[in-house]
Amino acid sequence: MFNPVIDKPMSDIRETIEIAGGKRRVDLLLRNARVINTFSGDVHMADVAVHRGRIVGFGKYNAKSSLDLRGSYLAPGFIDGHVHIESTMVKVPEFGRIIVPLGTTTIVADPHEIANVLGLDGIRYMLASSLNSVLGVYIMLPSCVPASHLETAGAELSGHDLSPLFNDERVLGLAEMMDYPSVVHGAAGALEKLSIARGKRIDGHAPMVRGKDLNAYVSAGIKSDHECTTVEEAREKLRAGMFIMIREGTAAKNLKALLPLVNAENSRKCMFVTDDRHLDDIHALGHMDYLVRSAIRLGVDPIRAIQMASINTAEYFGLKDLGAVAPGYRADLIVFDDFKKLRIAKVFKDGRLVAENGALKPAAVTDYRGKVRGTINVRWIEHEDFAIKAEGRKARVIEVVPDQIVTRGLVCPVKTDGGFVASDPARDILKIAVIERHMASGRIAKGLVKGFGLKKGAIASSISHDSHNIVVIGVHDGDMYAAAVQVVKMQGGIVAASNGQVIEALPLPVAGLMSDRSSEFVREKLHRLIAAAHSMGSRLKDPYMAMSFLTLPPIPELKITDRGLIDAVDFKVVPLFL
Repeated sequence: MFNPVIDKPMSDIRETIEIAGGKRRVDLLLRNARVINTFSGDVHMADVAVHRGRIVGFGKYNAKSSLDLRGSYLAPGFIDGHVHIESTMVKVPEFGRIIVPLGTTTIVADPHEIANVLGLDGIRYMLASSLNSVLGVYIMLPSCVPASHLETAGAELSGHDLSPLFNDERVLGLAEMMDYPSVVHGAAGALEKLSIARGKRIDGHAPMVRGKDLNAYVSAGIKSDHECTTVEEAREKLRAGMFIMIREGTAAKNLKALLPLVNAENSRKCMFVTDDRHLDDIHALGHMDYLVRSAIRLGVDPIRAIQMASINTAEYFGLKDLGAVAPGYRADLIVFDDFKKLRIAKVFKDGRLVAENGALKPAAVTDYRGKVRGTINVRWIEHEDFAIKAEGRKARVIEVVPDQIVTRGLVCPVKTDGGFVASDPARDILKIAVIERHMASGRIAKGLVKGFGLKKGAIASSISHDSHNIVVIGVHDGDMYAAAVQVVKMQGGIVAASNGQVIEALPLPVAGLMSDRSSEFVREKLHRLIAAAHSMGSRLKDPYMAMSFLTLPPIPELKITDRGLIDAVDFKVVPLFL
C-alpha cells in the first residue's frame, strides 16, 4: 500500500473527533466537488476534508492545502474483485503504474498462475512485491494447485499448506473453487480447504452449475461466481444467495450478456471484475473504467455502475474502509468530468495525488527487485523429441475455436513420412508438444492441432494454463526444437522460430510468466511476436493466447498436457491414434 501508516489506529480517539469536528486543521480540502455517494445513491455538492489519508467530513474546513475541483465528479477509486495479475506479463508495481491512472486503486488478486509454478513461494512473492506499490493489493489464496490430476504443476498445495497464509491481513479468503465436482461430491481435499477458509470469503468458479449441484456448492460456503454467461444462469445463482461477478476480460467477455440481470433491487449483489485482461486491451480501452463506461453506455444508471465497481466489491470482501466518499473511509478517490467519456483526470491514493491525466506521478512510481528461483527445469531437449511415430492411419486432432478457450475433438487421417507423422499445412494440421518444465522428468506429450494456419516455422511459450509447462506448435521439428530451446535459455518466455532460427522472443524470467521490464517493452515484443506468427501464416488474432489454453484440462473438449492427450469431457488421458 502507498501509505501503510494510515492502517494504524489513531492513538487518541479524541483527536479524531476534534479533527472531524473542525477544531483542528486537516491535511487537504477538496473544494467544489460533485460527490458520487455510493451509500445514498445520489450526487451532492460538497467540500471533502482529508486527514492522514482518510476522509474526515464534508463542509468547510481549515486545511493545510486545498484543491478546487470546479464541479468535477468525485468518486471512490475502483476495485477489481477478481484478477490474475500474471496475465498481463508484468510485475505488480508495473501493473499498478498502468491501471492506477485509469482509476483502479485496489484489486483482489488470485495468484493462481504463479502458485502453479512456485507454490507458496509464488504467493509470497506476489504479497511482497505489492507491499509498497501505489496499487492496493489484496490476495485470495489459490484453491486448485494443481488444477487437475491430468497435468504436472510446479507445486501441490493442500489446505494445510495454505493455512498459515490466512493469518496475513491482506489475505481475504479462498479464491475460485474451480474443482466444483470435488466440492459437490465432498472430496476430502476440497473439504479441508473449505473448512480452513471458514470465516473468510470463498469465491466460486462454477460454469453452468445449476439445480441441486448448485445448492450443494453454495451450501459449502461459496458465495460468488464470475463464470455466468447467461442471465438465466446468473439469476439462479443470485437467488441462491451468490454475488454475481460480471466479467469483462480479454478472452471471456460477459458484460453485455449479463447487464440485463441488473436492476435497482439486486444491483448491490453485483460487481465488476476483469479476471484476465491483457496489456493491449488495457492500453487501448482501459481497465475498470472501461467496464463502468461500457455499462453506462449499455443503459445502467451511472451511480449504480460506480457502486458495482466500488462499494459492492468492498462490502463483499469486508474491506470496511473502501468504496465510498464518506467520513472514516480511505481517501482513495478519482476525479472526472462526465460519465460518457469517463476520463479519469486525477487519482488520490490514501489522500495523496498519485496520478493525473493518465500518468502516475514520478514520486508514486515503485519497483520490486526481489527474485524468485529459476523455474525452467527440463531434461536436455533433443531434435528427435518432436518426432511422432505413426501408429495408425487416423488420429485425434485438437481443433481451435476462434475467440474461445473451448476446443473441438476431431478424428482425421494423418500425413506420414517414413513411418512418422508429418505436419500437414495444406489441411492446417500441425504438430503440438508439451514439455514438462518443473521436475525435469523428461516427459513430452505430442499431438496434432488444427486452426493455427502456420505454413512454416513454430511458436512456443512457457505460459500454458494452468500448470504452465512449455507448449510448442510447428510445421517442422527443427523449428519446434529451436523455439523450445530458446524458451529454456531465457528461463521462460514466448518465441517464434523459422528455418531453424529464432526470429522473435519475449523473455519472461519471473516464473516463466512475467517480465522484469516495462509494459511498453512487453507490448512491443508481443506485437512483434504476433506479426511474426502472422508472417508464417497464422490466421488467429493472437495465436500465443490461443495456444496457452490448449493445455487446460477442465475446459472441453480435447486438450493436451505433459501427461498426454486429454479427453476434457470424460476427464481422462486418451491415445493419439485410433
